[in-house]
Amino acid sequence: MSDCIFCKIVAGEIPAKVVYEDDEMMAFEDINPQGPVHVQFISKRHIPNLNEATEEDFELMGRILKQIARYSRQEGFSEAGYRVVNNVGPDGGQEVYHLHFHLIGGRPLQWPPG
Repeated sequence: MSDCIFCKIVAGEIPAKVVYEDDEMMAFEDINPQGPVHVQFISKRHIPNLNEATEEDFELMGRILKQIARYSRQEGFSEAGYRVVNNVGPDGGQEVYHLHFHLIGGRPLQWPPG
């Protein structure tokens, strides 16, 4: 997707503070953090959102969630807790139409979120 900001980050066209990367996924700090920890975990392959995911994409999402858990343990906030958010569509608050998971932590989080 030529106009997708996350695709441009994956391609190295837009800088990001990358905290994890492998062949299938990338994680980078959010530019508008909602907590002391706010990292975006994305698929390197362009998938617009959960509604458009294929069976293969669901397998990748499982690996992304596994990496989120590893990252939270590595950074020392897994026991205190964190939130993983995936927004879908306009009513769900999706702003970037590229599958991504927000990892937010480092402070007590309120419910409902908004």
